[in-house]
Amino acid sequence: MSTLDDDYDLRTFTAALDPEGLAAEPRADAATAAWVAAESMGFHEAAADDAALGRAARRLTADGRRLTGVYRREANPGSLDAEGRPVATFASFDKTLHVGGGRLVEADLVAGVTVQPTHRRKGILRRMITDDLARAKASGTPVAALTASEASIYRRFGFGVGVRERTIEVDVRRAGGLLSEPEGSTDLVTTASLAEVASDVFARFHFRSPRSIARHEGAWHHALGRERPDGTPDPAARAAVHRAATGTVDGYVTYRVESVGGGPGATGTQTLVVVDLVAATDDAYPGPWQLLRAVAPASSIRYPNAPQPDPLSPALVAGRAVPIRHDEDHVWFRILDPIAALQARPWAADGVVTIAIGDALGHAAGTYRVTSEAGEATVKKAAVRRAALELDVATLGSLWLGGFDPVTLAAAGLVRERRKGAVQKLRAMLLPERPLHGITYF
Repeated sequence: MSTLDDDYDLRTFTAALDPEGLAAEPRADAATAAWVAAESMGFHEAAADDAALGRAARRLTADGRRLTGVYRREANPGSLDAEGRPVATFASFDKTLHVGGGRLVEADLVAGVTVQPTHRRKGILRRMITDDLARAKASGTPVAALTASEASIYRRFGFGVGVRERTIEVDVRRAGGLLSEPEGSTDLVTTASLAEVASDVFARFHFRSPRSIARHEGAWHHALGRERPDGTPDPAARAAVHRAATGTVDGYVTYRVESVGGGPGATGTQTLVVVDLVAATDDAYPGPWQLLRAVAPASSIRYPNAPQPDPLSPALVAGRAVPIRHDEDHVWFRILDPIAALQARPWAADGVVTIAIGDALGHAAGTYRVTSEAGEATVKKAAVRRAALELDVATLGSLWLGGFDPVTLAAAGLVRERRKGAVQKLRAMLLPERPLHGITYF
């Protein structure tokens, strides 16, 4: 019986540009171009021309992404495999993750995972993921993270849902005004001028928002309306900034107005879609909403990345005018080093609890004693006959930053309490100082 290595060649390389390309018109090198083409096909995107491949390679190179391609050793004549295109893709890169209290840790971000349907159930996905997790563990990275297109794939590899996301849609006519006048002021600006201050505002948001992930190159192009799929700026993108009473820009929003329905020549129903909303202070969140409500003639405002809980609903005269249109898992965490990960975050209450962690891949397996005092934790391997709590590493990923309540997960059968009161104690210890919120997709 043939093995995976008999049939396939796995290659990991850094995304790169063709050195002979022009600075104004970058070209992907051959390996990166083939990888991008395979990834696009895996996500059912339109085939990219050379210019689009160059733009994609430029973004991947800026992030320093590690690309893994799986290549068939004996490809059938005429197949895409025979043209040097990988049958599976995988990418990872390093960005900071805010774990609370202004503390940042390096995280291994996983993206671009595809396997052609004709090459599934051969162990390719498992090999790509386990190889990357082993590499990240060996390099001292305490946690990996990903966003999943399918929710049933990644728990088997130790990933647990750390944060959920939701889409809200504000009925402008029903919502009424804000119950309290926002501090500061909000002004419309060009997207070009916004680009001069946006990174600073995001850096301040990142520093104060537990679960925020530093932005990558592609995220900025989308957020600021710099680049549509064809490489041109988005002419429909609009922007506004919020200024504190001191005049400092402490928030911004980008948006576009979309028309839905209606026949030829009709405008149909217009919806304002929030593309990016970044608030570095509490005052910088309601101010932009006051502006968005006044944009005519939009009858509704859709925000695909609303925080949970969202201060908008209680801020409005008619909070019922903010229905939730969609709610699902967003970022998944995979703890690789439980000692480093647990000690990195701040702790809300003093206490001692022992936790037995199951991990089929072995990276986090063991029993640990967590001792929290004055906001800090000391975590050590423990030799006890029976731990107070038992859970698997995926559940630890859900609990880690306080995105899920231990009491809820115990009721779901994912946390086993072996010492009475241990779940409630852990709940108090893990409480984050602010609601988790992240607005980086990868």
